[in-house]
Amino acid sequence: MAVLPPVFVFGVAFGIAARGAGLEGWLAALMSVVVFAGAAQFAVLDLWTTPVPWLPLLVATFAINARHILLGASLRALCRGLAPWKVYGAMTLLSDLNWAALIAAERKGERDLGYLVGGGLLMWATWVAATVIGAVAGGLTLDDVKTYALDLVLVAFFATTLVGLRRGRVDDLPWLVAGLAAMGAVWFLPPNWHVMVGGLAGGLAGLLRDEIKRPG
Repeated sequence: MAVLPPVFVFGVAFGIAARGAGLEGWLAALMSVVVFAGAAQFAVLDLWTTPVPWLPLLVATFAINARHILLGASLRALCRGLAPWKVYGAMTLLSDLNWAALIAAERKGERDLGYLVGGGLLMWATWVAATVIGAVAGGLTLDDVKTYALDLVLVAFFATTLVGLRRGRVDDLPWLVAGLAAMGAVWFLPPNWHVMVGGLAGGLAGLLRDEIKRPG
């Protein structure tokens, strides 16, 4: 429930931005119903022209959502033994925030994909409703949304959530490497690849750290 207010604000911002980018309200709502990926949907708006540049759009979407490969891999052990339809059904609702809630619960000894499914369903419903409200409200453009930083509300909320997941000094090296790699990717790579680059670099740093510390 705690994540729903920022999800709502983010969804309203997307609805407003979508109308400002020229999308019909019903199309913006349909995109939120089917896609359910806030950052990717905002990236699509930057590329939305006539005719639609499908290849750049697909590449940008993959670059942003590639982080789900890493998120999904981190849940592999939790999903072991479950029926495939349960696993894949749950993964369609995977997002940064319910993943963080699931990981936090797992560290307390709970092993329940219900955090992913229940949280995902509530976030999806809120996201779709907020998109509709934003699309109906209108009156602002994509530039206005960025000026008031409405597109960063959910990012800021997730950043504060991430701080709560820090286990101590053991996380400092991977987090530092991930941050530096992501910043480097922003400067030297095409847009949107920094998420995947930072995640992979931080993961490799953590793996290397564990291998060095492993006895024998």
